[in-house]
Amino acid sequence: MKRLFAIALICTSSAAFAQEQSGALPNAKVPKGRKTQDVFAKDNLVAWCIVPFDAKKRGPAERATMLKKLGIRKVAYDWRQEHVASFEQEILEYKKNGLEYFAFWAEHDAAFELFKKYKLHPQIWRMMSTPKADSQEEKVAAAGRELMPTLKKVKGIGSKLGLYNHGGWSGQPENLIAVCKWLRENGGGDDVGIVYNLHHAHDRINDFANVLKQMQPYLLCLNINGMNDNAEPKIVSVGKGQHDQRLLKVIRTSGYKGPIGILDHRPKMDAEQSLRENLEGLKKLNREFNKQRSGLKNQ
Repeated sequence: MKRLFAIALICTSSAAFAQEQSGALPNAKVPKGRKTQDVFAKDNLVAWCIVPFDAKKRGPAERATMLKKLGIRKVAYDWRQEHVASFEQEILEYKKNGLEYFAFWAEHDAAFELFKKYKLHPQIWRMMSTPKADSQEEKVAAAGRELMPTLKKVKGIGSKLGLYNHGGWSGQPENLIAVCKWLRENGGGDDVGIVYNLHHAHDRINDFANVLKQMQPYLLCLNINGMNDNAEPKIVSVGKGQHDQRLLKVIRTSGYKGPIGILDHRPKMDAEQSLRENLEGLKKLNREFNKQRSGLKNQ
């Protein structure tokens, strides 16, 4: 009997250790198709801004190897003109290494043809412009009409269009939601949504909980970042920002279960180093959150 008890104790301890390492929350239901229930777990993370911003200037093969080593399986592909020639190789390397081509930045006919060829349906992330119009209603409609040709192309390859915040009128959550609604009501349906970036939203730190609640029905991806007052500096590894614990708790408790992006976006830093720092920061914040949660349960 004592031996059976000891074996059971070892198994329980091993499971608890594995759970802590993965950052998973205890006693939560695992959604179908997911390895773990934690929205910040590796299988739900998307690597972002790792192509033109990588200090090591990796090519497709090196990049795929690096991501596989880190255990990040989803990639949002940002590019510059110099990368067009390797669009196809990038796809092939992701397939070879079991990576998901999750999203593509902006538009390019060559890329769209390759997506058709390889039967890929990545999200297409694009900023919207700030129209010159007098009223809010006119601005929303003008922004929607301007995006309609892109939306038709995106729907044509079986993908979704993500409206991407990048400052100004076009980056404010209320305007993203309004344009998203307009596009949905004018033929876009569920094929258009919002990609929200914390690193372009330092002015909305204080009301983030309300912002997230409003955007949640439309969110395709939420890209996180270490967040300090006044964006000093703008890009910070998750876990090193003064507001990170609070903001990530808001995300956890909001019920959002969609993809979470972590980014490099630092041209003087090795993309592997910046992604690794984000992973380590998330693990640290997960441990702190689990301890707080456990403490509250025991009160």
